[in-house]
Amino acid sequence: MKAVGYIRVSTNEQATEGISLIHQEAKIKAYADLHEMDLVEVISDAGISAKTVDKRPGAKRVIDLASTGEVEVIIVYKLDRMFRNAAEALRISQELNDLGVALHSVTERLDTQSAMGKFFFTIMAAAAEMERNLISERTRDALNHKKASGKVFNHPPYGYDIDGDLLVINKEEQLIIKRIERLDGEDQGLQSIATELNDAGIKTKKGKAWFPQTVKDVLEKTKRLI
Repeated sequence: MKAVGYIRVSTNEQATEGISLIHQEAKIKAYADLHEMDLVEVISDAGISAKTVDKRPGAKRVIDLASTGEVEVIIVYKLDRMFRNAAEALRISQELNDLGVALHSVTERLDTQSAMGKFFFTIMAAAAEMERNLISERTRDALNHKKASGKVFNHPPYGYDIDGDLLVINKEEQLIIKRIERLDGEDQGLQSIATELNDAGIKTKKGKAWFPQTVKDVLEKTKRLI
């Protein structure tokens, strides 16, 4: 039975959750060996957190392999590696089932080809989506609280510094922000603003050169902090 593995991490998960690509791949290979499957390939999406399968090249390729009949099983370390919402999980699971392709999850220990596996897949997909939503809500509430109290919630944005656990104004950078806002108000493009700052010897928060995206980030973050 030919199988393909799929692994994914986003940048934050690599740093905080301990489910690296290497870890996921090792678990998938062990699972395939245990169930005597011919694991033809392990496909990855590294540092990609797009919410839908079709926005992730690796995931899309896995589905394409299943659609062309090149594999009979898709193995993931955990359902949320492949799917970010229950509706998409159920739709794709049904499409795979119609193709005679089974979806196996190492962590949840399920196989969608069995009736019980399908039932648990439905429950787990909904539970995974709920967990992500709860985490998102808690994160948003925590950031709003810290922002309201003046506390730092990550790296200080341009125009501010860290003083203990507080976000304090950097007067010199605030002057640069006003300059950027003035140039933006004069309808100068992002590239033009970046060039002017670089020509003036002004550095970013990290001491680097300015780029259009850097200028855009400063303008957007400034508006959110107002």
